[in-house]
Amino acid sequence: MALIELDIGDDSAAGASVIGPEGRPMTEDDLPPPDTKRWVMRRKAEVVAGVRSGLISLEEACRRYTLSVEEFLSWQRLIDSHGMRGLRATRLQDYRPGQSVRDRVGAD
Repeated sequence: MALIELDIGDDSAAGASVIGPEGRPMTEDDLPPPDTKRWVMRRKAEVVAGVRSGLISLEEACRRYTLSVEEFLSWQRLIDSHGMRGLRATRLQDYRPGQSVRDRVGAD
């Protein structure tokens, strides 16, 4: 989904940039730092955009951010089905069928 813009100067990909999840140009330097601990929607979307555009390989992204391939693919699926907002971290109990949060709290 990300648009790719390439700076054509030499044969290396060092000058490559893409349009990131917030609509601004993004290069490999704009990817989250390797020691990222807090994965907000924007950072997840930046990693997905970087992999999709070829700024970083899937293998490198998983190694750099200590992600499993399954975790990365889940981010990608969430973006595809729900947009960037699908990447929000949400408590599991909010999605349990059959009982609302209010019902569980009142049951104690």
